Amino acid sequence: MDNTKDSYLGTGINARQILGMKGASETNNNWKLRFQLMKPVTWIPLIWGVICGAAASGNFSWDFHKVLASFLCMVMSGPLLAGYTQTVNDYYDREIDAINEPYRPIPSKSISLNQVRLQIYILLFTGLIIAYVLDLYAGHGTPILLYLALGGSFISFIYSAPPFKLKQNGWLGNYALGASYIALPWWAGQALFGHLTWTTIIITLGYSLAGLGIAVVNDFKSVEGDKALSLQSLPVAFGIESASWISAGMINLFQLAMFIMLVAIGQHFAAILLLLLVIPQIVFQDIWLLRHPILFDVRYQGSAQPFLVLGMLITALAIGYSPLINSV
Repeated sequence: MDNTKDSYLGTGINARQILGMKGASETNNNWKLRFQLMKPVTWIPLIWGVICGAAASGNFSWDFHKVLASFLCMVMSGPLLAGYTQTVNDYYDREIDAINEPYRPIPSKSISLNQVRLQIYILLFTGLIIAYVLDLYAGHGTPILLYLALGGSFISFIYSAPPFKLKQNGWLGNYALGASYIALPWWAGQALFGHLTWTTIIITLGYSLAGLGIAVVNDFKSVEGDKALSLQSLPVAFGIESASWISAGMINLFQLAMFIMLVAIGQHFAAILLLLLVIPQIVFQDIWLLRHPILFDVRYQGSAQPFLVLGMLITALAIGYSPLINSV
C-alpha cells in the first residue's frame, strides 16, 4: 500500500516537473530541464487561442492543408513562442525563483545560463520562421503572422527583462500577460484563415482583461519573492484577500461584457451558453480562489479554467458566424 502511494506521489511529482508546475522535483535530465523551463502547462491557452481565432475566421474547414497549417500555428504559438516567453521569464526571474521555487532548473544550477540563452534563441527564431512560412501559405501581402510573432515576442521580453520589466507593475504586467494568452493567438488563428478586423481586435483586447484576472492567480505563488525584491504584483500591492477578489472580479466582469456583446450582435444562444459557463466559475472561485488562493491556486485553475476557455470558443464561433462583426 505504502509502495503504491509512494509510486503515485513520485509519478505526480515527475509530471509536475515535466509540465513546469509548482511543486516539481529536481532532475539532471537535460531534456526534462528544458521542458521545465518552457512550462508546457502554459502552452494550452495559446493553442486554444489559435483554435478560437480559426473558429472566429468563419473560413476553417477540415481540409488537410488547413489542418496542417493550424497545427503549425499552434506549435508556433505554444511550444515555441510560449516556450520562449517562459524561458526568458525564468532567466530574468532567477533571483525570485531562488526564493519561491529553488528547485527550478536555473536557481538549482541544474542547467547553465549559456544553455538557457541558447534555448531562448532557438525557440524565438524557429517560431519566427514558422510564422513567415504560414504567411506564405496564406498568401499575405503583408506578413501579418510574422508581425504578430515579433510583437508578441517583444512584449514577452519587456515583460520579464529590465529596464521595462512590465511585471513590476501588477496591472500593466498582468494585462500584457492576459493579452498574450488570449488576444495574440486568437489574432494569429483568425489572420491565418480569414481577415483580422478592428472589431475583433477590440473585442479580444477586452476579453484579455479577463486574462488579467487569470494572470493574478499565477502571482499568488510568488508573493514571498516579489516582496523580497519589491515587485508590485497585485497580491503584494493589495494583499492576498483583496487580490483574490480583484482576480475573480476581472474574470467574471469581462466575460459578462462578452455576454452583452453577443446579445447586441444577435447571437442569443451563444450568449446564454456563455452565461451558463460563468456560473461554475463563480462557484469554484468561492470554493478555492476566495478562501485560500495560495494553497488552492492550482486546484482553482484546473477546475474553473476549462469553463472559461470553452466560453472563449463559443464566443469565437458566434463571431465567425456574425455578419455584423465580420463586416466591420
